[in-house]
Amino acid sequence: MLFNSYEFIFVFFPLCVFGYFVCARLLSLEAALGFLVFGSLVFYAYWEPIYLLLLLFSILFNFCVGQFLVNTKQRRRRGFLIFGVSVNLGLIGYFKYANFFVENVNAVLNTSWDIGNIFLPLAISFFTFQQISYLVDAYRGKTSEYNFLHYCLFVSFFPQLIAGPIVHHKEIIPQFMREDSMTPKWSNFAVGISIFMVGLFKKTVIADGLSDYVSPVFDSVHGAQTVDFFRAWGSALAYTFQLYFDFSGYSDMAIGAARVFGIRLPINFFSPYKSTSIIEFWRRWHMTLSRFLRDYLYFGLGGNRKGKYRRYINLFITMLLGGLWHGAGWPFVIWGGLHGAYLMINHAWRNMVDRIGWGHTDHVLYHAMSWVITFMAVVFAWVYFRAPTLEQGNHIVLAMLGFSGFEVPAGILARVGPLSDILTATGVVPAFGGGAVLVTNALWIVFTAPIALLMPNMAQLFSKYDPVLYENDKVFTDIRSSQTIRWDYNNRWALAIAVAGVAGVLTLQQVSEFLYFQF
Repeated sequence: MLFNSYEFIFVFFPLCVFGYFVCARLLSLEAALGFLVFGSLVFYAYWEPIYLLLLLFSILFNFCVGQFLVNTKQRRRRGFLIFGVSVNLGLIGYFKYANFFVENVNAVLNTSWDIGNIFLPLAISFFTFQQISYLVDAYRGKTSEYNFLHYCLFVSFFPQLIAGPIVHHKEIIPQFMREDSMTPKWSNFAVGISIFMVGLFKKTVIADGLSDYVSPVFDSVHGAQTVDFFRAWGSALAYTFQLYFDFSGYSDMAIGAARVFGIRLPINFFSPYKSTSIIEFWRRWHMTLSRFLRDYLYFGLGGNRKGKYRRYINLFITMLLGGLWHGAGWPFVIWGGLHGAYLMINHAWRNMVDRIGWGHTDHVLYHAMSWVITFMAVVFAWVYFRAPTLEQGNHIVLAMLGFSGFEVPAGILARVGPLSDILTATGVVPAFGGGAVLVTNALWIVFTAPIALLMPNMAQLFSKYDPVLYENDKVFTDIRSSQTIRWDYNNRWALAIAVAGVAGVLTLQQVSEFLYFQF
């Protein structure tokens, strides 16, 4: 079931909220939590009922392993942790990477092995990583759960089940245990529904609107091979903003839906395209995944404790595996490798600047150039993230670098007067047709870029009412004081949210999956 569907907005979600608070008021908190678990399982099974069995097995298995980790003697706990993590990785490896592995073995050994088409279960990457983090935290003594119902809720809570945020047990379950958690609050309803509507607008109006300028280039072998400089950049920039508004829109909808129940989820995005370095970008983009990769992979490899060069290697391996986590394909590996290389260069640059004592890093020109380099690096990497094959990704990147020529529709050249002679003299070739698409593509970029680059993000917009959890509150202590545009209870904001909600609902006729559902 999709957040951006009539079934969820007008049937499932209202019934789930109503049933939860009725059970809490008339029965008990445990009954309310049981109802919420049941609703979350229905939410998951709506997509493909057979894979509910996989989710239930994963929950039961990890709960049992967690109990062993909490109650077993120290000398045996490490073995249980290895066993639990191995089974989780084995499941995700089979469903997500078995076909990829066989295809590459066949290509290298010239064999013809065939294991059939294995269908990827929805959200397996997210609920698997979330439970691996629970096992490691249980091993480290940071968390424990003796109540199976509570553990089921931690894994299956529907707002964050499908595509995150990836949460820790200690972040969510204690919120449900508060004395006031059984009482509906109009403030939570107002804040939660408003955040949900902002996310819906991001997804259905902006992200889905940009998709028309992405698919013709990326999803067609012919389109990728024949694309020129301007179409390549138009499509790459369209995808850059489509992905942001699609995934941040989903995260906002998840945060808003959870807030209606009085639950605050961790922040997942904090204006990543405003970053002036790749290091900063990964502190702002998909923040809960970055946290997981840092805490359970990068630190597990040794982090920066074994010297500067080992640190660079650990960074590269972490991002390479992070790319592979997103999908079983070489384009994802290239994307992860690019970001690993970016981080290595970024850290090396900072070390060099610190060593030579260069004092211009606070200059506005330095920040401007840093932003341009960071943004361009991210855009180029997104090409491989989106391209179905490595070959198509290479074609588009080469076109963005000017190797496939420069084409401008003849209709546009005819309207620019003497400038057309200059353009043709520099190598621009007139093309027949496509002028309307090129112009509307550019207009969409002009419309969406300022929203992502200049406007406040969801956490800033709703900062007055603490919409999300922060890993480190000190980093965001200035949000309230520095933010001038903030949502509040008044008619002006009610009208703005209503307009966004109506626009989002009106575009439900073109229901589309969220981009991160495939991961």
